[in-house]
Amino acid sequence: MTQTFSSTGRDTYVGSARSRVDGPAKVTGLAKYAGEFTAPDLAHGYVVSSAIACGKITSIDTSAAEAVPGVVRVITHENRERTAWRDKNYQDAVAPPGSPFRALYDNKIHFSGQPVALVVAEDFETARYAATLVSVSYEAQTPLTDPAQAREFGYVPPVKRSGIKPPPKPWGDAEGAYERSAIKLRQDYRLAIEHHNPMEPHASTVVYEGDGKYTVYDKIQGVSNSHGYITAVFGLKKDDVRVLNPYLGGGFGLGLRPQYQLFLAMLAAQDLERSVRVVLTRDQMWSLSYRPDALQTISLGADKDGTLRSLRHDALSGTSRYEDYQEVVVNWSGVLYKCDNVALTYKLAQLDTATPSDMRAPGATTGVFAIEIAMDELAYETGIDPVTLRLRNFSDTDATADGKPFGSKELKSCFAQGAERFGWERRDPTPRSMREGRELVGWGMATGVWESMMMQSSAHAILTADGKLEVGNSTGDLGTGTYTILTQIAADTLGLTMEDVTTKLGDTRLPEAPVAGGSWTAASSGTAVMKACRNVGEQVFRMARQMENSPLANVEFDRVAFTNGRMEVAGDPSRSVSLVEALKAAGVEKVEATETAGPDKDFNDAYEAYTHSAVFVEVKVDEDLGQVRVTRVVSAIAAGKILNLKTARSQILGGVVMGIGSALEEESMMDHRIGRFVNHNLGEYHVPVNADVYDIDVIFVEEEDKANALGVKGLGEIGIVGTAAAISNAVFHATGKRVRNLPITVDKLL
Repeated sequence: MTQTFSSTGRDTYVGSARSRVDGPAKVTGLAKYAGEFTAPDLAHGYVVSSAIACGKITSIDTSAAEAVPGVVRVITHENRERTAWRDKNYQDAVAPPGSPFRALYDNKIHFSGQPVALVVAEDFETARYAATLVSVSYEAQTPLTDPAQAREFGYVPPVKRSGIKPPPKPWGDAEGAYERSAIKLRQDYRLAIEHHNPMEPHASTVVYEGDGKYTVYDKIQGVSNSHGYITAVFGLKKDDVRVLNPYLGGGFGLGLRPQYQLFLAMLAAQDLERSVRVVLTRDQMWSLSYRPDALQTISLGADKDGTLRSLRHDALSGTSRYEDYQEVVVNWSGVLYKCDNVALTYKLAQLDTATPSDMRAPGATTGVFAIEIAMDELAYETGIDPVTLRLRNFSDTDATADGKPFGSKELKSCFAQGAERFGWERRDPTPRSMREGRELVGWGMATGVWESMMMQSSAHAILTADGKLEVGNSTGDLGTGTYTILTQIAADTLGLTMEDVTTKLGDTRLPEAPVAGGSWTAASSGTAVMKACRNVGEQVFRMARQMENSPLANVEFDRVAFTNGRMEVAGDPSRSVSLVEALKAAGVEKVEATETAGPDKDFNDAYEAYTHSAVFVEVKVDEDLGQVRVTRVVSAIAAGKILNLKTARSQILGGVVMGIGSALEEESMMDHRIGRFVNHNLGEYHVPVNADVYDIDVIFVEEEDKANALGVKGLGEIGIVGTAAAISNAVFHATGKRVRNLPITVDKLL
C-alpha cells in the first residue's frame, strides 16, 4: 500500500513530530481493511456459535438453512473437507504450547461461542438469516471457568512458551526473612478479565485466483503468521498463497494469532473453489482471546525504614484446556526492586474457555498492577513517601537475570521529572485530606516497566532514477505509526524528503518481518530499513566515485553525508553529487537492496534492556456517589531515542486510556454457572470514552541506549503499565479505601 507525505521542508525527520503518512487514507475512507476487499464471485460466510461452554454436539440439522434461496453451503464438522491432522501444522508463530483450537474439527465443545457451523451464501444478509435456522442439540457438561475454583489444580507449565521468561529460581530465604521482618504485608490482588475490542472486528477475505492459488486479506498483526498457518493447515505451496493486510483497525495483541474466521474462510474457499469472506460480529469477538484472570498474592517484609527484606509474588492464571498460555506476570517484582530474599511463582489453571491471548503489555499490566499497589501499601505502613520508598529499594541490576546490569535505566529521572511536573511535593499524604467541594481528591503514583526487545527482521529499499525511494517489509502497522517512522528513517538515511519516500507494509511478497507486537517493531523493522537504505547509499556512492571528474573520487564512504538528495563530503558541501546524477551517469534505472537486522548478541550477553516509566495520577471521587474521575495524569517515559514525538506521544496516550479502562471500567463478566460472558457487547462492556479522559501529560526523559543501531526502545506497551496501580493508589489517598480487585466500581467504594 503506497503512502505519501507532504514535507515541511526540514532536513532531518527522525526525532521530530510528524503526522501519520497513512492519516489521509484513513480519514478519507481510502484505506481498505480485511473485510472490505471484494471479488466478482465473492460469497459470504456467517458463523454459527455454540450455545454451551462445555460438552458435545449430539446432532446438527442444517436442512432448513440449506433450503433458503441463495445459500451455497452449510459446513459443519460432519461434512467439512479434511485438513492437516498434526498439532504442529496449526501452531502459528506465537502459539503457546499445546494443541491449537481447530474449528469444526469434531463434536466437542471447548468454550462458549465456539463455531459449530459456517453458513455460506451469495450475500451477507442471507447467510446471517440462514444461520438462525441451523438447529444444534447438545449434551452439556458443567463448565469450570473460575480460576479461584481451580486453584487446587494449579500447575507449573511443563513446556515453556517461546519468548516468555519463566520465573527465576528463588534466592535467599523469602519466607524466613518475611517472618523476621519488622513490617509484614500480605495481600491478594485480582484483575478482571478484559477483552481487546478493537474497532475493526476480525475478518478474512479469501480471493480464489484459480488453479489452487489464493490472495488472502486477513486481520492480523503480521501477514507472515497467517501465511505460514494457511500453507501448513491446508497443504498449499508458499507461492500459491499471498496474504495482505495494509491497514489494521486496532490489534492490541488480539491480531497476533490467526483466528478461527481465517480458517473458516479458507476452508470454504477451498471447498467451493470461489472467493469467500467471513467477518465476526461484535458478539462473536467475545468468543476469542482476552487478558486472562489472574489470582495474585504479594508478601512484603521490610524494615521500619522501608528497606525490603523479603519479597514474594505468586500468581495463578487461567488458560484453556487445550493450550498452556503463558505470560511474564511475577518477574517484574524482581526486576524493579532490590531485595536479598525473593520467591516468584507462576502457575496455570485449565478452564473451559478459549485460550487467552497477549493484550497490550501482557503479563506486565497484570503483575505490575499488583506489586505497585503493594508498594503503596508499604509506603503508608512505614510513613514513607511512595517515591522515596521506590528509590530506597531501587535496583541497578536485574536480579532475575543473575544480576546483569541494565543497558540504560533513567527511571530515577522519570521519578524526578514526573513528580516535578505533577507537583507531587504539595501532596498531603493523609487519606481523605484533600478535597474540592463535594469531591475527595487523591494523588497516587506507580512505576512502569516493559522489556525492550528486538527481533530479526528484513526490509528492502529501492531507489529509482527519478530519485524516489521505496522501502518496506511484511510487518503491520497497528495504527502506531510504523508507516511514518519507517518513512522518516529512510528519508534521513538517504537525505531525501518524506514525500520522496514510499513505504509498503503488510504483504507477504515483501521481505519477511515478525508480527507487530511486543513493542519491538521500531527497533526491528526500523533497523532493517536503515541498513537497506545504507546499502543502497553505498551502491550509489560507488557509482558517483566513478563519474568523470567526480568530486567524490578519492573520498571514503564514512566521510559522506546524505542531505537534500545529494551525497556531499562532510564539512565541504561544495563537493557533492546528487543521487539522480549518479544513477544517470551509471545508466542505471534503479538500485535496490534487502537487508536483515537482528538482536545484538554481545549487548544481550552483557546487559538487560527495559523501558521504564513513572506514572502520577490525580483522581476526584464524589463522596456521596462514589463516582471516580481521573482528572490528571503525568506519565514520564524513558524509552531511548524517540523517533517521532507526535506518534510516540499518541502511543502513551492510548496506553494511559487503556489503563484508565483497566482501573475503573473494563470487566468481562463471566456467569460461571454456564461459562458465558454476559456483557458481550460494547453497551455493557464499558471502555473509556471522551468524557472519561481529562489531562494526560507525557514526558519523554532523555536516555541513550545501545541495544540497537537506532537506540530506540518500544513504546506500544509501556503507557498502560503501572497506570491502573497509580489510579488505585490515588483512589486510596482520596477515600481511605484500598481496592485490590479491579476494576474500581462504585459498589466497592460506597
